[in-house]
Amino acid sequence: MTGILGLASSEFRIALRNRWVAIIIATMVLFSLVLSAVGSAPTGALGSDRLSVTVASLTGLAVYLVPLVTLLMSFDAVAGEVERGTLPLLLTYPVSRAGVLLGKFLAHLSILTLAIVTGYGVAAVGAFAVDDGAMTGLPAFVRLCWSSVLLGAAFLGIGYAVSAYARRPGAAAGLAIGVWLVLIVLFDLGLLVAVVADDGGDFTTSVFPWLLVVNPADAFRLFNLAASDATSAASGIAGAANTIPSGRALVSIALWPVAGFALALAAFRKVTP
Repeated sequence: MTGILGLASSEFRIALRNRWVAIIIATMVLFSLVLSAVGSAPTGALGSDRLSVTVASLTGLAVYLVPLVTLLMSFDAVAGEVERGTLPLLLTYPVSRAGVLLGKFLAHLSILTLAIVTGYGVAAVGAFAVDDGAMTGLPAFVRLCWSSVLLGAAFLGIGYAVSAYARRPGAAAGLAIGVWLVLIVLFDLGLLVAVVADDGGDFTTSVFPWLLVVNPADAFRLFNLAASDATSAASGIAGAANTIPSGRALVSIALWPVAGFALALAAFRKVTP
């Protein structure tokens, strides 16, 4: 465990030196402030407190930004070591391959958690500053924070798997962007086309809810919108959030980090120094 923590500390210092930490925190703060300002417009019309509306807006941000940031952090975790020729040295440490991945995982997850807490926290402070009733939305805000970290953990594992499979940073970067496009953009478009074509048939009533939950990004969105008092202002998926049990989405969010890490470890075991 000491070796894993030492590796995690080293990875964190490297990210700090390369300004990854500052860039990610600044990105989260900037987008959180912009979305909280834009999303506050319908507060009065909905009868919701400012923080609840902010949570709904931040949910839409997190679905796109958190997976993208984590994939950008993780795509060269293995491929970069291979290209720089440092993988053989890394594997001489008294840490297993699972420990190497776990050390990188802890470092990157710490960076992401710091960025999420800072970015969301700034938006929450703004909500409290202008709305005395914002405390009502605090449970949904806390729920958004920890579920965003879990969403990032899932995509960290996926990013490591892509990195180990590609073995070259350029190829890994292209695959990472492809994964983001498929899971975050094209998956929902495909479901929308299928639902329209099905016209209320068996696919819409039986298959669609399960496919929606299987995708970690959609499960995250369903889980958080179900807890928000301002879902109608945030997404067209709000109707599904009210019909699909949030327990299914929670199971998906909890299992995906484990599945992603297992996938990454299986790919990493096949990488030769």
